[in-house]
Amino acid sequence: MLAPPEAKVSFLLYLIGFIVFIAGLAWLATVLGISQTYIMIGAVILLGIGIFTAATRTRAKDPPAA
Repeated sequence: MLAPPEAKVSFLLYLIGFIVFIAGLAWLATVLGISQTYIMIGAVILLGIGIFTAATRTRAKDPPAA
């Protein structure tokens, strides 16, 4: 069963917002002089958390059993 288009748009908006958030944190870490290796590791971890969070918050609820 395919998700409704509203769920896909909501998922994409959530994910884009999270990516902007990660980019801001990476920029801050760069300004503070943190190593790029640690910034990349943190960004990948945060991206994984963002994907899981977006999927759980935007998934369609199951209809009640009859």
